[in-house]
Amino acid sequence: MEISIFLARFLGGFYLIFGLLFITAKTLGRVIEMTDDKSFVISTGYISLLMGLATVVLHNVWVMDWRVAITILGWSTLIKGILKIGFPDFINKQAQRFKSQQTLEAVMLLLLGGWLFWMSL
Repeated sequence: MEISIFLARFLGGFYLIFGLLFITAKTLGRVIEMTDDKSFVISTGYISLLMGLATVVLHNVWVMDWRVAITILGWSTLIKGILKIGFPDFINKQAQRFKSQQTLEAVMLLLLGGWLFWMSL
């Protein structure tokens, strides 16, 4: 359970910070524009791959409570890293689809971060 609390606080804080940045500074639009650069997508793919793999190795918990959200986030981050490294053009096309929904995505990230952080208390 200790690793679940740590990851909930870590990911919750991470998502809260980025959700706030995406809303206040409109950085999500700049990040989406940066997906035109394949080297940026691939380098961030390695970071996503490492974060996802670490989460999956440390927390592959498939239970019927809030902790499964961390496991699902870990697997989705791992898959996202693989896609970024192997298929950067696909990532660019997907990012362009989210361009019009920046505020909604940021609010969802903020809510997810708040929920994870709250669950860790």
